[in-house]
Amino acid sequence: MGSHRNGFKKESYILSVDVGTTSIRCHVYDKEAKIRGSCSTKVVLLYPEVGHVEMDPDDLWKGFISVVKGAVQDAGIQMHQVEALGISTQRSTFTTWDRRTGVPFHNFISWQDQRAADLVKSWNRSCTMKAIHGAMKVLYFVTRQKRLLAASLIVFSTQHVTFRLVWVLTHYKQVCQAIDEGYCCFGTIDSWLLFKLTKGHLHATDYSNASSTGIFDSYQMCWMDHSLPMADQQAAMFGECCFDVGDVKITMGTGTFMDINTGSKPHTSVAGLYPLVGWKIGSEVVYLAEGNAADTGTAIKWAQKLELFSDVRETSTMAYSVSDSDGVCFVPSFSGLQAPLNDPKACASFMGLKPSTTKRHLVRAILESVAFRNKQLYETMLRETCIPITKIRVDGGVSSNDFVMQLTSDLFGKKIARPQHHEMSCLGAAFVAGLEVGFWRTREELKKLQSADDEFLPRCADKECTGSPNGEYVPILQSWERALRRSMNWYNKP
Repeated sequence: MGSHRNGFKKESYILSVDVGTTSIRCHVYDKEAKIRGSCSTKVVLLYPEVGHVEMDPDDLWKGFISVVKGAVQDAGIQMHQVEALGISTQRSTFTTWDRRTGVPFHNFISWQDQRAADLVKSWNRSCTMKAIHGAMKVLYFVTRQKRLLAASLIVFSTQHVTFRLVWVLTHYKQVCQAIDEGYCCFGTIDSWLLFKLTKGHLHATDYSNASSTGIFDSYQMCWMDHSLPMADQQAAMFGECCFDVGDVKITMGTGTFMDINTGSKPHTSVAGLYPLVGWKIGSEVVYLAEGNAADTGTAIKWAQKLELFSDVRETSTMAYSVSDSDGVCFVPSFSGLQAPLNDPKACASFMGLKPSTTKRHLVRAILESVAFRNKQLYETMLRETCIPITKIRVDGGVSSNDFVMQLTSDLFGKKIARPQHHEMSCLGAAFVAGLEVGFWRTREELKKLQSADDEFLPRCADKECTGSPNGEYVPILQSWERALRRSMNWYNKP
């Protein structure tokens, strides 16, 4: 495949951009899925008030354009050699804007934002919710449909767009006026980028982003048509070639996102796993069930700011330099606790500090907490889906930490594969875009392009790994779970 200019055949490429929580990255991929050029820039997060997390839409757009131009220049190619553009974006981060002028009414409100926490709590405790739960329990008793059982236990979360959007409608009069007069656009980051790229002609999203908002019915599939943008975790799943039922992908970046391929049917959860559309290609729809822990990379960066270490790459060595955390437990909940605990009012905390505690003990406790949350999500996934796990693959910046990955493998009792390149969201968006234009033809072809993996094998106390932790970690896990319970409901008003 190639393009012809002046009688010469030139190689063609796929361009892919990943708009993450902390950075925007662009890669140029060749036919072998090798990166030929790259460019990245930081995302500036704004904190106008306690619990508020925002991004400037114009800065995001400028950053997007700059990395695209930078990656093309770095690859030494011309723009006409690009066959397609794939876009992967962080999910559930949204803004509203004027359809006529393209001017945003407010900053992007991040998926990490907690401004609607009190509203979420109020609704979860309301008489309306109690009535819904009661009605669904009766219907489940009659029909035995698991979806109705899930509805009888459903609780709202600040990570879904719904209540943050309600907050916007309450606090921004110009948004309500624009809605009344018919010129208000709402969208997640993918929608905003498409609107800007098409100079206002296209206002759209795709199934993977839509299914992450909390205002899209993944069962009925009744929202937008499919387009080339893709939500970041679904893109990472595709980039890891987790195409088969039972394939598990764990992305460990700002937060941890654990996804399992559930095939052609959405999973109905009673513990907080979220049913998502993984991707829709042609008539095929693939679903995922996802659990997440919001503060993985956040906790590690916070520790770095406290000067517990200077280079993130030091942390694994620091953790291995001590035999244990000296009884110290860390609870990684700057943004509350997600599945299976689902407590937005939990606090981050260190417990068990003593005069003998050193920086190395603190770092080990932080890294252990990441693996412990992985174990919670994994056990919830096993218990709820009853799907045999076929493979586990990891990506994201924190996955480069050998201590975290080895402990996670030990706690799972499973082999974990880590690709040499950790930016799977970008690769997944490139794969989807490339398949769309025929740059790559089949998913089997994509699997053959995967690079060699690092593998972490469980170090079990006995010869057979059953998924139970080594004996040495049983009391440590129990102490950590006790610390977890004490951190819950911390921010509830007396």
